[in-house]
Amino acid sequence: MLIGFNFLLILIIVGAFILVSAVKIVKEYERAVVFRMGRLLKTAKGPGMIIIIPVVDRWVRVNLRLIALDVPPQDIITKDNVSVKVNAVVYFRVVDPNKAITDVDDYLYATSQMSQTTLRSILGMVELDDLLSDRERINMELQKVLDQHTDPWGIKVSAVDVKNVDLPQEMQRAIARQAEAERERRAKVISAEGEFQAAQKMVDAAALMEEHPIAVQLRYLQTLREIGTEKNSTTLFPIPIDLIEMFFKKK
Repeated sequence: MLIGFNFLLILIIVGAFILVSAVKIVKEYERAVVFRMGRLLKTAKGPGMIIIIPVVDRWVRVNLRLIALDVPPQDIITKDNVSVKVNAVVYFRVVDPNKAITDVDDYLYATSQMSQTTLRSILGMVELDDLLSDRERINMELQKVLDQHTDPWGIKVSAVDVKNVDLPQEMQRAIARQAEAERERRAKVISAEGEFQAAQKMVDAAALMEEHPIAVQLRYLQTLREIGTEKNSTTLFPIPIDLIEMFFKKK
């Protein structure tokens, strides 16, 4: 009788232990990929409480949140034969947990390696000026190519951002000289445009004075007033004939 009671107690304890170990909690941003007797269940489980049969089932927890993957600096030779170091960051998420587990051994490692090779191949087909100035278009192209490669793994690449472009010292000096020459060119162009506008205004003023001769006399009187404000002991100024011509006509 006592032996039967002990055996029943052991069964209850073992059953409780199996029940507790079979209950799993999957968070809202996670899914459980379950293999039953080695076969994949069609639908990933979760979120919430799930039951995993001990010994029979094996399960893998998959994170569905957005992952920011840092791509280490890559040695790249651009289309115009300039050697640079470029690093980037890739933003992706798992959209199909079953594919992410069954179709690739380690989807994080595989995505990292694919990002590095794609970065080298795409940037190797662009020139340095485009790499420095047309960053948005290059990011979109990288995202498109990466998304096509990772789609069979159940991974969606949402964005790729090229972070830093490290140039050799001699190339940095060349770019600095180019930028300085460009600034000098713009300064000369602006100065020439200013002189042209000033000359145009002088032509307009001359045409206006020719149309209204009295404007010349008014300008002359204004110039005399400006000269009078200077601290000069002797002031010489010419008198235009037009100013006294009216007196001769009256006489």
